[in-house]
Amino acid sequence: MAENNISDAQQISPAVSSAPASVSNATENQGTIAVSSSAEKPTDVTASVNVSAQKQPVNPFIVPVPPVPTQEGPMGIRYDFNDGARVLLPKGKWHVQIEDAESDNIIFVCDTEEGWVLSSKKYYIPFRIKVWIQGEKEPILNHTLDLKGKEVQLKFPVGTLGDIIGWLTYAERFQQKHQCAAELTMAGNMVELFAAQYPQLFFTEVPGKVRFERPYASYTLGLFFRGNDTHQPIDFRQVGLHKTAGYILGVDPREEAPRVKLGNERKIKERYVCIATKSSSQAKFWNNGYGWEQVVAYLKEIGYRVLCIDKEPVVGHKYVWNRMPHGAEDFTGNIPLQERVALIEHADFFIGLSSGLSWLAWCTHKPIIMISGFTLPICEFYTPYRVYSSHGCKGCWDDVNVNFDHYDFFWCPKFKDTDRQYECTRLITGKQVIGHIKQLMKDHHLTNPNAN
Repeated sequence: MAENNISDAQQISPAVSSAPASVSNATENQGTIAVSSSAEKPTDVTASVNVSAQKQPVNPFIVPVPPVPTQEGPMGIRYDFNDGARVLLPKGKWHVQIEDAESDNIIFVCDTEEGWVLSSKKYYIPFRIKVWIQGEKEPILNHTLDLKGKEVQLKFPVGTLGDIIGWLTYAERFQQKHQCAAELTMAGNMVELFAAQYPQLFFTEVPGKVRFERPYASYTLGLFFRGNDTHQPIDFRQVGLHKTAGYILGVDPREEAPRVKLGNERKIKERYVCIATKSSSQAKFWNNGYGWEQVVAYLKEIGYRVLCIDKEPVVGHKYVWNRMPHGAEDFTGNIPLQERVALIEHADFFIGLSSGLSWLAWCTHKPIIMISGFTLPICEFYTPYRVYSSHGCKGCWDDVNVNFDHYDFFWCPKFKDTDRQYECTRLITGKQVIGHIKQLMKDHHLTNPNAN
C-alpha cells in the first residue's frame, strides 16, 4: 500500500435532503470536496460547488453518462469508469479506496454506509478500486482499470471543425494502445468526413442514439477554462489546443494530422490559392483593414486565382461585418467538408486564420500560411509560415489568467473599446503576409503562374 494519500474523489452518502450541497455543508480536504447528498442519483458535485448557478445553454453534443455504474461487483456493489471512477454501494459498512495503479498513490479513502464515491478527476488515470467490509483484511472488490476489449466512449462535445480535427488522432492512439472498442461521438458532418478513414473506430452522430449504452469507461475531450483541472491534467493553454487531447487520454501528445480522403478529381485547371477569412468571434479575424486586399491583389498580380472558401461570405455582429476580400472569387457555401478537402488538395497553398478550415487544410498536407495574434503559435499545429506580430498585445487566448467568453463576439480582455482593441492582428501587415508567401513559394519551388 502506498504511503501517499491524496484526497481526490467525492463521497456522496445518504442525507436528509437530496438537494445539492452548498459550500457551507461540504468538507474540504486538500482541495477536494466531500459532499453529502442523495444516494438515489449521482450528482456533479464539482459543478454544484464551483460553478455559477447561472443557467448555461444546453449543449446538444454532450452524451450523458449512464445513471448507474455499468459493472456489477460482489454484494450488490456497482462500479465503472465513466467520466472518472464511480462506485455505488448498497447499505452496509464499507471501506473504500481509489488508487492510481501506475504509481500506487492512494488518491481517496473513506468509510461509508452506502451511496456514491466518485473521483473528481475525469481524464484518463489507471484507476484501481478497492472495497472492504469494515473490519475485514481482504477487499471484496479489487478491480484495476483494464480497457482491453471493453466498450469505451470518447466524447467530442463540440460541433466545431478545428477542435475535432485536432483531437481525432489521439482518439485513434488511445484505441490502439488499449485495444478497446472505441465509440467516438461527434457532429454528423465530422462523421461523414472521417468514418471511412478509420474503420477500426465506431463513429456516432450526436445528437442521436449511441452505440454503447452501457460503456465500461468514457472520456470527454474539450477545452476546459476557469482553472478546471478535473477534466484535464494540464491546462490546454499551456500545451496547445490539439495536444491537450493527448494528455486527457494519456497517449503520446505529439501532433499528427488526421486522415481524410485524398486523390479527388481536380476541377479547376488554372493554378489557384484557397483563402479562409472568417471565424466565430472578432478577435480571431485578421483585423487589419487593408491586409486581405493587399494579399489578394498580390496573388492575382503574379497569376493566381484566389478562391475564398469560407462557409459564409459575410460574418459579423451588430455594427461590425467582415466581408469577402475584394478580388477573391466566391467559393463560399455550406457544402460537405469533403468538397472543401478536394478544393484545398489541388491548391498550391492555403492562407487562413486560427480556425476550422486551416485545420482542415492541415489534413491535406498542403503548405499553410496561418495568421493569428490572439493565440500563441503553440496553440495550433506547426507550420513554418505562422504569421504573428511581436509588437503590442498578443496571445490572450493562451493566457491561463484569462478566460475566453464564447458569448461576447467582441471579446478583447485587455483593450476592449479602446484604440488598442485587436492590435494583436491589426499590427500584422499585408507586406508581412506577402513575405511569407514569397518564402513558401521559394521553399516549395513554386514559380509565378504568370511566368509559365
